[in-house]
Formats: sequence, C-alpha cells, structure tokens
Amino acid sequence: MMMSVLERASGVLVMGVVLLDIFLTVLYARIGTGLIAERAAHLTWMAFRRAAEAAGTQRGVVLSFCGPVILLLYVLLWAVGLTLGAGLIIHPGLGTGVQAGNGPTPTDILTALYAGGSSMAIVGASDFRPATDAYRLIYLVNSLIGMSVTSLVLTYVMQVYGALRQRNALGLQLHILSAETSDAGELLARLGPRGQFSAGYSHLIAIGDAMAAMKEAHHFYPVLFYFRFQQPYYSVSAQAHLALDTASLIRSTLAGEDTAWLKEAAAVEALWRVAQMLVVTLETTFLTGDPPCAKAVDPRERQRWHVHWERAVSRLAEAGIAIAPEEAAAQSYIDLRAQWWPHIARLAPAMAYRSEDLEAR
Repeated sequence: MMMSVLERASGVLVMGVVLLDIFLTVLYARIGTGLIAERAAHLTWMAFRRAAEAAGTQRGVVLSFCGPVILLLYVLLWAVGLTLGAGLIIHPGLGTGVQAGNGPTPTDILTALYAGGSSMAIVGASDFRPATDAYRLIYLVNSLIGMSVTSLVLTYVMQVYGALRQRNALGLQLHILSAETSDAGELLARLGPRGQFSAGYSHLIAIGDAMAAMKEAHHFYPVLFYFRFQQPYYSVSAQAHLALDTASLIRSTLAGEDTAWLKEAAAVEALWRVAQMLVVTLETTFLTGDPPCAKAVDPRERQRWHVHWERAVSRLAEAGIAIAPEEAAAQSYIDLRAQWWPHIARLAPAMAYRSEDLEAR
C-alpha cells in the first residue's frame, strides 16, 4: 500500500515538474527561467560543439543542425516526462482501476507506461480503459493535459521559427545595406551619400526597431541562441557588431552642420543602447563568469581598431561625407568601441564564431 502511494506521488511530482518547465518555457517565456529545457539545450550545444570540432571543414554544417535538434529534444523530453508521470500514477491500478480491453491485464511497468501515454494521446484508441471513477477522472485530466500541451508546443515551435525568420531578415538586411561587406564604413557611406542622411535615417530607425524586436524575441525564445548558421551575418554577434560600429562612427567621426543632428538623433541612441542590451543579456545568461569590465585598451587592439577606422574614413570621404579632425575622431572612436567590443569578443566564440568572422570582408 505504501509503495503504491509513493509511486503515485512520484508520478504526480514528475508530471508537475514537466508541466512547470513547459509553463516557464512556453508561457512565462523569459530568458533564464527554464528548469529542464534550457539545461538540456546547453548540454546539446556542447555535444554539437565537440562533434563539429571533429568534422573539420563540415564544422558549420554540423552546428547548423543544433537548433532544430534542440526543439525536437524539447518535445521528446516533455512527452517522455509526461508519459513517465502518467505511467507511475496508473501502474498501481493495473488490473483493478485500469483494465485491458481483452484478456487479463498485465501489471508490468512497460504496460503502465503504454497505458499512461495512451491516456494523454489526443488521437487513437487504447487497449486499456479506466474501471473506477478515480481512474476515469485521472484519464480525463490526462487527456486535457495532453491536448493542451500538444497545442502549446506546436504553437511555440511555429513562433520560434517566426522569430528566427525575423532575426535572419535583419541580418540579411544589414548585409545587403553594407554591400555584402558587413563593414560599418560601407553601410554609413550608403546611408548618407554626399552627406545626405535624411533618407538613410529611416533605415536607422528600422534597424533599431528590428533589433529591439530581436532582443525581446531572445527573451521569449532563448532557444534562438542555439540556431547557428554558416553565414556569420545571421549571427547576433555580427548584427550587434555592425550596428554598434556604425553608431560609433556616427558619434565619433562625422562632422559638419549637415550631419551634426545625426549624432544626437533618437534613432542612433536607440540603436546604440538596444544593441548593447542584446549582447549583454545573452552574455550574462549563456556564459559563465562576470561580464568584462571597462579597462585600458591593449596597444595591439588599439592599432587594429585604428586601421579599421582609417579604412572607414577613406570610404566616407569617397562618399563625400565630412569627417572630423583625424586625431580627435580616431581617439573618440576607440573610446566608444572599447565600451562594446569586449562583450562581443566574448559572445562570438560561444557561438563558435571567430572575432575575424565579424569584421568587414
């Protein structure tokens, strides 16, 4: 008798934990709150990283399967967990409260798992039926749970891919606007040819809005972090890098009355803030240790940034955009870049990208 009570209690506990995980992942939908799913996703990503290291030139292909596999793992984990919980609840009642439709009723645990899974299915018929009011109620509750969870999970998967499409669209938009170079200087030159940024400003507004939507999408669907494509411009790190580099160039390098307004424009400020918020949010959630603090820039890094700035200035000059005095502008650019680059340099390797993958090509 005591064993039956413990078994039923264990089943209720298992189902409760799984349902809580579904609630936190699908309905509550805030990053870093999952019980089982997020930990399973992290372990799966680590396994794919190791497999990718052994795949050589096919490394990117292997990693691109990780996100879809994690979604399948979510479904399997939740289905198996609910089946196990229902099976533990039904097992003590096999042969009494739950009976086979034909012949004697087996009482082994596999039969209980089959009966438990069948009680939650929304289609098909089962070989087992409840014979008492208590088990009829259990079957009713299980069927309602099965129907609700199936609907929620299907909706969740569709919404994840909708958010993924929006993220990829933003990455492609930035890539195309920069003439497929992912270079902030090229992007800025095309946004303000001959120093005319009135039309390009609408693009900055649209990019800022899309990046704000992407930040919230990662809050709602943390599994997006594990969708890793072979093209770097689809990555969060590359998109944030290009957005922050563009904002840094606007604030540090542009000069003249025609562009002075752009430095103080709300769209530039929003782009600067939301891109940093996105990177820091993902960094603090998915990476261990404290985020990097502001520190003196390494001389070699300073030199690399200066070369990058010079290349951007050359492109802006070609486009007829007025440039601030070189020494002050270069120092201002380096100071601004020092605020965000350490975060991206830490986040990109977590998604198996190298820092050079994010630079202009």
